[in-house]
Amino acid sequence: MKFAQDIILTPVITENSMDLARNQKKYTFKVAKDANKIEIANAVEELFKVKVEAVNVINCDGKMKRMGYTRGTTASFKKAIVTLTKDSKTIEFFDGLM
Repeated sequence: MKFAQDIILTPVITENSMDLARNQKKYTFKVAKDANKIEIANAVEELFKVKVEAVNVINCDGKMKRMGYTRGTTASFKKAIVTLTKDSKTIEFFDGLM
């Protein structure tokens, strides 16, 4: 059984994600790689007490990096953009950052 804290890892704080949160009620989170859309929606509803309308998921591959002769990749991750319903309240964590 997965807990909501294991599914939602961190919020993504960028200019683009903050504009989406302010204007369209879309919030961006870094999520567990094995989580699906239904689990992500349930976790956001449980953690933040809001109503989720839609979830879009993006798999982000790691980038090739070099330091001298050594080559490697950065870690890959999964990102979710969660859209809230019109009558739902906003997520208070993001309100403090705007």
